[in-house]
Amino acid sequence: MTKTARDFGLTCGVLPQGRLNAITDIAGVQVGHVTLRTGDINTGVTAILPHSGNLFRKKVVAASDVINGFGKSVGLVQVEELGTIETPILLTNTLSVPACTSRLIREAIAQNPDIGRSTSTVNALVCECNDGPLNDIQAMAITEDHAKAALLAARPGKVEQGSVGAGTGMTCFGFKGGIGSASRQLTLDGSLYHAGALVLTNFGNAGDLVLPDGRRPHPEGGVARPETPEKGSVIIILATDIPLESRQLKRMARRAAAGLARLGSFWGHGSGDISIAFTTANTIDHDQASDLVSQSLLNENRMDLLFRASAEATEEAVLNSLLSTAEFIGRGGELRHSLADWLKA
Repeated sequence: MTKTARDFGLTCGVLPQGRLNAITDIAGVQVGHVTLRTGDINTGVTAILPHSGNLFRKKVVAASDVINGFGKSVGLVQVEELGTIETPILLTNTLSVPACTSRLIREAIAQNPDIGRSTSTVNALVCECNDGPLNDIQAMAITEDHAKAALLAARPGKVEQGSVGAGTGMTCFGFKGGIGSASRQLTLDGSLYHAGALVLTNFGNAGDLVLPDGRRPHPEGGVARPETPEKGSVIIILATDIPLESRQLKRMARRAAAGLARLGSFWGHGSGDISIAFTTANTIDHDQASDLVSQSLLNENRMDLLFRASAEATEEAVLNSLLSTAEFIGRGGELRHSLADWLKA
């Protein structure tokens, strides 16, 4: 059975978790993985679907925040400009971004033959982390078929975490990293809402991790070395069912950094740290005929609960990515210890 932060008595913040304690507590959101682990190949693809319909036709309102931009993602410029997402989000390793991008474009065209003909082109959204230390990244093992399989594997409900999908070859704070997820419940005007996070963790130097109880684990039993360059990355996907517009979502995305900071991250020069936030409550009709549209929005003076939820869910999702994986041997015998084993010792 997969272990999470709560199984080890680690609690992040004060808000209640969702029923699944995952990004899929937001109705309609689906997650799927394809994992490659054979020999020196330790990599994969993770797909996040904001809803199960035609995303190009029914775009979700979104925003991104680049905490530190040492990354090779695709699609962020248009998300920033137009404030929408119109394809599923794919996460993978750095050199597999082109294959995943091509698959998203082909899938969108298959659903919408007018793309690039009588209507606009499509903005594929792919984010990455470098799993090179544990994976033969030069083999470029991920193909379009793997990306498609991850899309087809996407389901609502429980999210598989740890060394799966895009997280297969990732390292976090010197321990084995990977995929993690968590969620929070919020009450607004007497109704229950959710905010959830899914993270791909590949950041942080050994010894820098600070647990909610104050302990500072080190996989080798040493201490942090401040002179060590921080070269990792993290991708954070935040989702909510609260009605927001893109500017509010950018503010939400920015608060994910607070969750990272609580754990000891300082977003080093060589780190690619990116947060993307979307809401399922407001969609944009690609074929909208009227000049004006109406949207319900969260009162700006009531944003604090959402900000808190974003930070707490991000922090717990990172811990879940660490605690859901066992000791791992990657490319060339490269070893990564498990944080769960450290806590049990």
